[in-house]
Amino acid sequence: MFKHSFKQVNIASALFVSFLSISLFSCGEAQEKVEMPAPAVSVYQISTEEIGSYREFVARTEASREANLRARVEGELLERHFREGTLVKEGQILLKIDPAEYKAALASAKADLNSKLSGEDNAVRNLKRAKELIEDGYISQSDFDRLTTEESQAKAGVKSARAALEKAELNLSYTTIKAPFTGRIGKVNYNVGNVVGPSSDALATLTLTDPMYVSFQVEESLYISYLQSHQKTRAAEDVELNISIRLPNNSEYPHEGQLDFADTSIEQGMGTVELRAVFDNPNGIILPGLFVTLIAESKQKETMALIPQASVQEGQQGKFVLVVDEQSTVKQRHVVLGRRINAMWVVEEGLKAGEKVIIEGLQKVRPGIEVQGIEKYVDAITGTISDEKPSDLPSSANE
Repeated sequence: MFKHSFKQVNIASALFVSFLSISLFSCGEAQEKVEMPAPAVSVYQISTEEIGSYREFVARTEASREANLRARVEGELLERHFREGTLVKEGQILLKIDPAEYKAALASAKADLNSKLSGEDNAVRNLKRAKELIEDGYISQSDFDRLTTEESQAKAGVKSARAALEKAELNLSYTTIKAPFTGRIGKVNYNVGNVVGPSSDALATLTLTDPMYVSFQVEESLYISYLQSHQKTRAAEDVELNISIRLPNNSEYPHEGQLDFADTSIEQGMGTVELRAVFDNPNGIILPGLFVTLIAESKQKETMALIPQASVQEGQQGKFVLVVDEQSTVKQRHVVLGRRINAMWVVEEGLKAGEKVIIEGLQKVRPGIEVQGIEKYVDAITGTISDEKPSDLPSSANE
């Protein structure tokens, strides 16, 4: 009986200990859930900017002037007075061809002209005497006609000798090749010692890259629509657009361009018209032959919201962001995005200025939960997230 009572006591003790452990564990778990803080996320307060409607085009850069330097006379290339890839000035001597043959030809042409001039003087004097003698009947008409012909031939010979002298002078001048304008000169295709001539390829190419041309194609329908809506403004340079380009490394070129040319006909088979913009290129960043993105933005602008690319997600129903409302609750918001400007997206529908979107911590939140939003700033150019406001943000942004 004593053993039976002892067993009952042990069982009761064990049950009490188990109940106490479960209770303590449950209380601890409940206490832990109560003390769990709301997850912290980085948020960005939406700002607005004045942005116009825009269109992007694939474009190609061209030198505003280009000259293939060629040999106009044949001879050995004796001298080169420039370094490839450098800037040369207008009138600067670039190359010299052996002038010996052309100096000799010039001397011969001068001697021939002097001879022809002497012959002309003699023929003129003979004809003058003949005119005096024929009146008195001392010479026959046939002799007079012969002297007249000789005088005409002598004058023609002088003209021919003068032309030959001019040609010899030109040929000699062609042995010195000068820069026709200021620009950058490229690779030399012939070394000193090579024999070059009119049938040779270009010796080098000189290009003017400041300013620089950027050519692009516009669909005929778009171009016609523009002309119809701008009946009074047909000149390309009067188009009310801000013209800019994005370089192949996705950086924005700092200088704005101006439209300066529109072709006069539609390209057959393509249904496009060629337009051309001109850009200042003082630092030589734009090289001829680059594929760039030309951005045409209207000067009439609207106030539109901008959000960082880091805040945008995409699902089956399209692009969306997570918004933190005034109660610190996360809400999903579908958005319609427009153009991309560096690290920012233009919002056409779905958001407004002052709202806050999550830019960091997206993976640990879901719609409906409460969060602790920590406001951050975003560099509009690089997309870098920081605690300090970048200096290039508009004054109204993030305030």
